[in-house]
Amino acid sequence: MRRIARELAEHLQAEVKGDLSRPVSGVASPEDAGAEDLIYVDAAKHLARAQASAAGCVLVREGMKLEGKTLLVVANPKLAFAKAAAWLLKPEPIARGVHPTAVIDASAKVAADARVGPYAVVEAEAVIGARTEIGAFCFIGKGAVVGESCRLHPRVTLYPGARIGSRATLHSGAVIGGDGFGYVYGEGRHWKFPQLGSVEIGDDVEIGNNTTVARGSLGVTRIERGVKLDNLVHVAHNVRIGEHTVIAAQTGISGSCDIGHHVLIGGQAGLGDHCRIEDEAVVGGQTGVLNGKTIRTKEVVWGTPARPLAQFKKQHALFARLPELGERVRKLEEKKR
Repeated sequence: MRRIARELAEHLQAEVKGDLSRPVSGVASPEDAGAEDLIYVDAAKHLARAQASAAGCVLVREGMKLEGKTLLVVANPKLAFAKAAAWLLKPEPIARGVHPTAVIDASAKVAADARVGPYAVVEAEAVIGARTEIGAFCFIGKGAVVGESCRLHPRVTLYPGARIGSRATLHSGAVIGGDGFGYVYGEGRHWKFPQLGSVEIGDDVEIGNNTTVARGSLGVTRIERGVKLDNLVHVAHNVRIGEHTVIAAQTGISGSCDIGHHVLIGGQAGLGDHCRIEDEAVVGGQTGVLNGKTIRTKEVVWGTPARPLAQFKKQHALFARLPELGERVRKLEEKKR
């Protein structure tokens, strides 16, 4: 979409310094930008890159100066850049109309303006909301509900009864509503515990490629509004994830964990069952949170087992000195002989 700097400034509530009529039609990095691309600078050390860029319009903080550029002054250039990108760039459609190879049960309710791609399957009593796009080879199980303005990329699977809110994005390979890993050992074998619950995913959630969310065993697995799950994340049965929490790739969350709002969890973290991660906590990458452990509000933890970041740093530094300390101990022991 082609706009001018004044329109973009109004959208972002930014102060403009320079040519108000300068055209803006895209976003880019400083090195790859063309004359109509928008770039951003959030630290003074990057001003030289921006000055050398072909971009004509730059998002900057107050006090930053560049020659020959139209500047949009904002409090948070990176955030403004993301908002500008969403405003300027409309995503490519996942599907157009209802493809003739799509299989849609007569009892399913598909909004008139929803789009369903090739070889997608929509089973009985499923509901697809207005303006939602269902990509090629997706499977929408019996009674599943997908809200308005959702984007399901190719090969997303929703098991029967799964419920997705509005404006959610599910990337290829995501599987929502499969059985949880629940067994009871007895009589020399593992007996499958009933996996009869459901999955509820809120509005504005994004779920990455090949991420899995299991249904509740007898209750509900719930992912609340604004949650972002990276690729290859596993969410087990009966987990609750609070609003606007972000979880990075290859994280595994065991059954019945309770994760608060605005939590940050780094890549390859592992949470044992029945953990509680309170609001605004930070769990570092590759951290192991043991079964039943509670991480308190705004606490930052790292390592396995999880411990406060300051403690982890101190112990890690000592660990690095073990060869030196070991040699000192050896020499002391030799003196005693």
